[in-house]
Amino acid sequence: MPHSIDPKQTTRAFAYEFWMKAPNPMVTFIKTIDVTRLIRISKRRRLKFNMLLDWCIGKAAAPIKEFYMLPVGDELLQYDTIAVNTIVKNKTGEVSSCDILFNEKLEEFNNDYLKYTSEVAATCQDRDLSENSMVIGTSAIIDTEIDGAVGMNSGIFNNPFIIWGRYKKRFFRYYLTLSFQFHHTQMDGAHAGKFLANLQNEINRLA
Repeated sequence: MPHSIDPKQTTRAFAYEFWMKAPNPMVTFIKTIDVTRLIRISKRRRLKFNMLLDWCIGKAAAPIKEFYMLPVGDELLQYDTIAVNTIVKNKTGEVSSCDILFNEKLEEFNNDYLKYTSEVAATCQDRDLSENSMVIGTSAIIDTEIDGAVGMNSGIFNNPFIIWGRYKKRFFRYYLTLSFQFHHTQMDGAHAGKFLANLQNEINRLA
């Protein structure tokens, strides 16, 4: 379970004071990454592309301590675990939300991904882990190529959020443009930049 922490006792003290009450505290980075390796492994091992990308997202975020803190209401909460959210097309043709707890072991994460996304698709009931884990939201808009996307500032959900569309092929490589939105109280641009660099590195080293 997460617990409330005193912002003054963390590295986010200034950010909490400066950004917590800002009208729009959300920041969005847009980056194009090389996903050639993901596509090759997806085809070779018959693994879902979005599952592999979700796992790499969790892997890239896991070593960055700011991902375990999240402003919720007027509090700064500290979490012990990270989950990655994915949007699932359910049996009615609409969409449902499914959170998958990040696991360092790809095979186990894949098993959870297949199990819980299938359950959500069949039951049309969201799977929400936000009470126990800091959830990274994702949305894959695979029907179109996008050059960028900016999420909304709801004032309720402050979780980091990643959006991507269809990947593009250039010569013999594949590229994906994604947007990464985060609350400035949770992290600064340097942390976001490190996460995106980690993401590319994790994709490149995927076995």
